Amino acid sequence: MASLHTLSKSFPGWVFFCCCCCLPLLLTSSLPLKGASTAHHACRLRKINFQQPYIRNRTYTLAKTASASDKDTDNRLIGQQLFVNIRENNRCYMMKRVVELIVKDVLLTEVKNQYPYVEEVAQFLASLTSELSGCQFSGKRDHIEKNLEQMKNKMEQLGENGKTKAIGELDLLFDYMENACTDAPKKGGNKKKN
Repeated sequence: MASLHTLSKSFPGWVFFCCCCCLPLLLTSSLPLKGASTAHHACRLRKINFQQPYIRNRTYTLAKTASASDKDTDNRLIGQQLFVNIRENNRCYMMKRVVELIVKDVLLTEVKNQYPYVEEVAQFLASLTSELSGCQFSGKRDHIEKNLEQMKNKMEQLGENGKTKAIGELDLLFDYMENACTDAPKKGGNKKKN
């Protein structure tokens, strides 16, 4: 039988070499390790989702427009308080839930006629939560529900301005979602002037 070195010199030999030696290595290297959790991968988004200048600009423009009408500079809906007592591996799940709430209770209400780009941004955010449909929490869910409830209560207490504030913080929501759900989170905190 010919040696691998001799086979790899001809095209048919090269194909044979790749099929017998390289393909099994490639296939096994892409499989999850035995016992590895696939839940982690279900809570991951591709970085490219957040690198599209068009939707980033639309989101930030919408946030800036609504922020100009926000009369309350003391409260914040989207911030580090969402992650109080939330383990790092549950942060993407937490952001998925926040986005679902903002889309349903804010962007798809009557405000969609008051600001530019609302429907485009709502569709984009809904597509992210759709990609995260398999993302589940691990451990106890109490802190997640408590933090979501606090955010929802604060928004309701602010009345109509609560929706304005939520839209004005869409840029923060975009950044927090990117940081919590992509494999290469940005370093540093998210800061926004009131």
